[in-house]
Amino acid sequence: MTVKSKLTRFRAYQLGNAGSSFSYFNGKKFTLIEARYNEGNKESISNELNLCGVSEIYNLHITSWDQDHCSVGQLEEILDTFNPKKIEFPGYAPHTDSGKDSLKIIQGYKKKNSAKKIIQVTPEYISTLDAAENYGYTDILYHPKSIDKESSNNNSTVKQFRSGSFNVLSLGDIESTQISSGLKRHKTVNTEVDVMILAHHGADNGFTTSSFLKIVKPSVAIASADYANQFEHPKPEIRKLLKKYDIPLFTTKTGDVVIYSTGKHIGQYRLVNLKAGSTEVSKQCDLQAKKINYLNQNQDTIRARQMKRNRGPKKR
Repeated sequence: MTVKSKLTRFRAYQLGNAGSSFSYFNGKKFTLIEARYNEGNKESISNELNLCGVSEIYNLHITSWDQDHCSVGQLEEILDTFNPKKIEFPGYAPHTDSGKDSLKIIQGYKKKNSAKKIIQVTPEYISTLDAAENYGYTDILYHPKSIDKESSNNNSTVKQFRSGSFNVLSLGDIESTQISSGLKRHKTVNTEVDVMILAHHGADNGFTTSSFLKIVKPSVAIASADYANQFEHPKPEIRKLLKKYDIPLFTTKTGDVVIYSTGKHIGQYRLVNLKAGSTEVSKQCDLQAKKINYLNQNQDTIRARQMKRNRGPKKR
């Protein structure tokens, strides 16, 4: 696998109320993460599409049926306005009226658009996918591997967007320590995550543990929080863990967070935290994608490292 030049953009949108809204552009296709579309993010989404040089949302990716991730009226407006070619929606049965209505809307959209890819991300669907290669440019779906009947949060879709020049890990509302332990064992997670969207907006719910952060060590953590932030996200305990492992935290409390590839679009990227309702920058930093450290090595170097690792001491 060689380094590819890919204009890449990620944006975390300020909504003005509780909820999550993100986008990821890999140089060709624009993905809107979560079905939220209101006065808080409409103009920003339009601007982001223009900056990416596209006019349409290719994929609508929804991680949860909860209203802060998928709003009925806003879902309808997204479908009517952008007519996405692909929808990835939660693999568990909704238990709220809002979730049930949203599912009906997606099912109706599927009937009218039989040529489009409308995918329910169930454990069965994930089991049909090919195994992911390390350090590649293919997005990966990790969860749900099973359906938790006790906690709908643990049925959130977990996906790593890595088809661009930097990677973004989306975790939905996952709250299980067991799921956290399972994810950190994946090499594609413990060596490749650049930007991590904190699980459940940064709640201290069991997923974001010291062990997880120590092993995965994302370059940046993102939390979606409304301006009033009545839920105090991220929680103080999570902030302390991020600080312990020197992981910079950026939130949408005061404005959008925009991350975009720079230079030749082969791994260098810049993060800017905008001030609410403007293009004025409050903070910024420059970073490099983790996979570039591997892909820039020649094949002889890679083979030598693998042979050295294989000759190392074995634990019984």
